[in-house]
Amino acid sequence: MKKTAFTRFHEELGAKMVPFAGYTMPIEYQGINAEHIQVRENAGVFDVSHMGEFWVKGPNALSFIQYVTSNDASVLQDGKVQYTCFPNGRGGIVDDLLVYRIDAETYLLVVNAANIQKDWDHLCKYAPQFHINPGKELYNASDEICQLAVQGPNALKIVQKICDCPVEDMEYYTFRKCTVAGIPQAILSITGYTGAGGCEIYVANRDGEKLWKELFAAGNQYGLVPVGLGARDTLRLEMGFCLYGNDIDDTSSPLEAGLGWITKFTEAKGDFIDKTFLLEQKARGVPRKLAGFKMVDRGVPRHGYSVCTADGTKIGFVTSGNMSPMLKIGIGMAYIEPDYAKPETEIFINVRDRLLKAVVVRPPFYKKQ
Repeated sequence: MKKTAFTRFHEELGAKMVPFAGYTMPIEYQGINAEHIQVRENAGVFDVSHMGEFWVKGPNALSFIQYVTSNDASVLQDGKVQYTCFPNGRGGIVDDLLVYRIDAETYLLVVNAANIQKDWDHLCKYAPQFHINPGKELYNASDEICQLAVQGPNALKIVQKICDCPVEDMEYYTFRKCTVAGIPQAILSITGYTGAGGCEIYVANRDGEKLWKELFAAGNQYGLVPVGLGARDTLRLEMGFCLYGNDIDDTSSPLEAGLGWITKFTEAKGDFIDKTFLLEQKARGVPRKLAGFKMVDRGVPRHGYSVCTADGTKIGFVTSGNMSPMLKIGIGMAYIEPDYAKPETEIFINVRDRLLKAVVVRPPFYKKQ
């Protein structure tokens, strides 16, 4: 198992470590619910160094990205970030990812940890068509970069103390290169996967220890704590954010997953993988839709549970589900037949052979008052 630049800190702090995407990662420290609430109400730090980072460079970088992703990257300006996905050529999704535009010929793609090799192979398949050479214009820097996500309402107040540029006024889905914790040329972005506010900080592995120590020294007065991947999952679920492998995968299209907003058919976008399929699917309608739901009856929905009508007829399946630490009720997302995907529709979740009532809702499930 690989270790991140921060593994020894997790171990010293007594984190419960588990194998994940080829790494040994902290799943929790003091408990998932407590860590979840800490991020919602204050601030917490996630080690997300297992994520993948690919550089795409050169005069054909944009054309290549336009072809292999679903969104329109031509609208990006320097310092902007875009959420998008890789269509797989068979109507499904290779992965969802972030695209950072450094300049007109330099982009950083941030991909999911479990899909690094799959994504790399997928990009290498199409790169030669754009005169992009793997290892040169397309470069896998995943093993060279570490990343901390500082999330919560006090996150940017803490990070500002160790930055040489203003960060508290940064817009959502933007980034800056600045000196952080005395480390020059760090990338600091505002994207987030928790809905609680905050930022992500990318530095070279050799600078990881310095970043960790300076960050926690700055956050001491705020009670900053490290948070495991368990709470990261419950936080993203409360926001209705998709998790690859659960809510989207190689069998689900972006239109089925409610990601039509990152699937562009504009003239500026031009041709891209699966464009024809997706246009046809959009015209005829999707066979299923990813919908959010909250439990009415007491129970906890889990991945793979059947979604049914009142008489037990199966109409879909749960992709993500858990007890919401903030709402104290079960919430989840599920692929269900379109007629049952409208908000306020009554559905039933089969929990251990018991049909428990739920209602379709539009995420986010939790909104700060």
